[in-house]
Amino acid sequence: MASLTYVDAFSDGPFTGNPAAVCLLADAADARWMQNVAAELNLAETAFLVRRPDRDFDLRWFAPAVEVDLCGHATLASAHVLWESGTLDPSSPARFHTRSGLLTASKAGDWIELDFPSTPAVAADPPPGLLDAMGVAARYVGRSPFDYLIEVADEAAVRAAAPDLTKLKKISTRGVMITAPSADSKYDFVSRFFAPGAGIDEDPATGSAHCCLAPFWHARLGKTAFVARQLSRRGATIKVAVAGDRIKLAGKALTMMRGELAQSAMSNQQSAIA
Repeated sequence: MASLTYVDAFSDGPFTGNPAAVCLLADAADARWMQNVAAELNLAETAFLVRRPDRDFDLRWFAPAVEVDLCGHATLASAHVLWESGTLDPSSPARFHTRSGLLTASKAGDWIELDFPSTPAVAADPPPGLLDAMGVAARYVGRSPFDYLIEVADEAAVRAAAPDLTKLKKISTRGVMITAPSADSKYDFVSRFFAPGAGIDEDPATGSAHCCLAPFWHARLGKTAFVARQLSRRGATIKVAVAGDRIKLAGKALTMMRGELAQSAMSNQQSAIA
C-alpha cells in the first residue's frame, strides 16, 4: 500500500489555495504508473515521494497530462505531510531532490517556507495567437524557462481575463501567467495562471510562477519581499522574497483527506515496471 494525503496548499483555510495529492511510496515507481495516478486524481499536481538512503527524499510532480519540472504547492504539501505524519521531525527541514535540483522546506510558525530557484522572464515577442487566446491588452510580455508572463494594466484586467482555453492549448508553453499591481494595500501584486496544455485550465495557486513573478516585480517596485495574491476562484496568499538567484516562497497548508492506494492500483504499478 501507499499512503495518499489530500492537502490544500497556499491556503487561507479549508477549500482555498491549491489542492495537491501527496503519495508516499516505499520504493521508486514507474513514470507511466505515476502519470496514470495523477490523471485519475485529476488535481493540478500529484507529488510522489520516496525516502533516500541519506534520509532526504526524491520528489516528482505530475499534472493530469504531463510530468512537470517545478511545482511549489505540491512541494509545500509534501513537507506538510512529512511533518504531520511523523515521517520527518518537525524541527528538521525537508530536503527534496527534484528535476529542478535540491529544494528545501522549513517551518516558520504556521507557515512553510520553500527555497526555490529564481526563473526570471526576459522580454519576448508574444507568439502568434497568444494575446488573442488570452483576450487581454499586454503592457509587457516575457518568457521564463517554463511560461509566458503578461503584465496587464490593473487588477481589474486580471480578474476579468477569460482566456479561450482551446486556443491557448495550442501555444507551445507550460503555462501563461497574467499579473498587475494589487488594488488592495494588503498585497503587492496579483496574478492568475493558466496551463490547459498540462491539463490545468486555471491553476488555483502556483508557487513556481512566483519564481518568475518575484524578480519581475522586484525590478518594477524595487522591493525584495512581497505578499502576493493569486486571484483564482479558490484564492491563495503567497509570501515571496528575492534572495539572489533563489526565491523564498511561504504559505500555509491544511490536510483535507487521508487514505491509501488500493492493492489493485499498486498491482498496476508492478505491471508498469515489468
